[in-house]
Amino acid sequence: MSDTGEDRGGPGSGGATELPSLADVQHWTGVIGQAQQMLMEHMAEAMAQTPADLPMPSMPAPLFADPAKLADQQSELMKASLGLFGQLIEEGAGTEAARDRRFKATQWRETPIFGIIADAYLLLCDAWLKGIDALDGIEPRQRDQLKFAVRSLADAMSPANFPLTNPLVLERIFETRGENLLRGLEHMLADIGQGKLTHSDTGAFELGRNIAATPGKVIHETPLYQLIQYNPVTETVVEVPLLIFPPWINRFYILDLNPKNSFIHWAVAEGFTVFVVSWKSADETMVDITMDDYVVGGQVDAIDTVRKLLDIDHVHTIGYCVAGTALAMTLAYLAARGEGAKVKSATFFTAQVDFSEAGDLNLFVDDEQLKLIDALTQGSGVLDGRYMALAFNLLRGRDLIWHYVVQNYLLGEDYPAFDLLYWNGDTTNLPAKWHRAYLEDLYRDNRLVEPGALSIGGVPIDLKRIETPAYVQAGREDHIAPKRSVWKLTEQLSGPMRFVLAGSGHIAGVVNPPAAGKYQFWTCDSPVDNLEAFEAAASETKGSWWPDWQAWARALAPTEVAAKSARIPGMGRLPVIEDAPGRYVRS
Repeated sequence: MSDTGEDRGGPGSGGATELPSLADVQHWTGVIGQAQQMLMEHMAEAMAQTPADLPMPSMPAPLFADPAKLADQQSELMKASLGLFGQLIEEGAGTEAARDRRFKATQWRETPIFGIIADAYLLLCDAWLKGIDALDGIEPRQRDQLKFAVRSLADAMSPANFPLTNPLVLERIFETRGENLLRGLEHMLADIGQGKLTHSDTGAFELGRNIAATPGKVIHETPLYQLIQYNPVTETVVEVPLLIFPPWINRFYILDLNPKNSFIHWAVAEGFTVFVVSWKSADETMVDITMDDYVVGGQVDAIDTVRKLLDIDHVHTIGYCVAGTALAMTLAYLAARGEGAKVKSATFFTAQVDFSEAGDLNLFVDDEQLKLIDALTQGSGVLDGRYMALAFNLLRGRDLIWHYVVQNYLLGEDYPAFDLLYWNGDTTNLPAKWHRAYLEDLYRDNRLVEPGALSIGGVPIDLKRIETPAYVQAGREDHIAPKRSVWKLTEQLSGPMRFVLAGSGHIAGVVNPPAAGKYQFWTCDSPVDNLEAFEAAASETKGSWWPDWQAWARALAPTEVAAKSARIPGMGRLPVIEDAPGRYVRS
């Protein structure tokens, strides 16, 4: 910690301990009093706004049927964990913890006690997780749930998350004379008031000005979505247009954050006529919306609208995450109706159709969690997007929750102006009816890979009937759609396919522009039977996979046409409704 500039005396100093001055006492009394006042005012306001009939979901049953056995295992685990402290003597305090970025700062090793605390914490966390593997009598799913719960609890209990055990926070307290804690308390109470954690400076961005700002027009609108067409910037464009379906659990502008990392901006500059669907955030008018609506009234309607506007036979499509799942259903629906030729190609960004190995999100899907969702949506028919945001944040709680608790609450830092984090906090509501069916039919029962088990618009669908050329992209470190789960999509399709494994995860693995020179991707031109064989045979290419996708798409339809008439928004049979990014993204 830094020197405070004052000698307080202490053991061995040879002098009497200096008492704090009256000014110091008044200052710290004021800090404490102000904090107490802020907390009391917030609690009073929260109590006044709490509904008397707030539904409470039932609590899940215990994971263990034998409490005595659990107690014995916990006792043995604690003894083993405490025995690990002897290892701390062999190396300098904090040496092991320095490998964890939470404890990389030199302050954790400058004062030995903090290094010891960090090392002991990590050793105990490791022992706890190993102890779970040693437990008997629990199902694999229960074991995974317990591991997730323990990891989440361990992340929450990190010494970095508490003022008295984080040397950086103590240093900041002395530097600011406690003002950092008051700023942090303001941040915390504001977040509690809005019901979500703030990651970025919300005032730093304005839709259409410095985020989601690629020039375009809304040229078609339904109660479910707006269709945006972007202005061409090249004299000629690829004849087959590109229609992008972003997920409706997020805002579409993850693909249009700023000109430097915007996939939309890049695709326009590369000569594609780009259309993007901007989904409406669910409200009380959408309580009866189902997957049929997102497929038939959303994706199929958008495909037909673009085809009619440009007077062409087919379109290139991209489906991201849940919209990729829906795109597979769209293709199966069109194939069943003999209309598969409407789609020239289908690109899947981190999309799943077989949910048997869907990762940690599967741990949130059981009867008790479904009851909780019912309780949260009772009376409204709409799932507040903040609950979905919390679920995704919990998957990476260390990075998306506790890091910001330390930065914003304990250190009192100002929020950064970061476009990706701004988008992450711009939540969308979901139709509860659709959401529950999605979790039950896909995550829980995995019915999409059963031929004819699901129907769209009264038409039974079978993914094996899809012969559309497909480009399947997965993220190597994706925690939302794990690479193994995305790979399973290739086992369901019957047309030509190209599988690409991108470096990084669910967002950075997709939003990786060529100019950034970041990450890498792997491809394999030889037929392989499984992901392990792909990884063994694949060749690595440095940088972005976007140019690889462009070459693949252009090879399927290389013809170009002049960028005129209907290729310019508003110059065809559909008039301009409003400027991009439109109203729906603001709702």
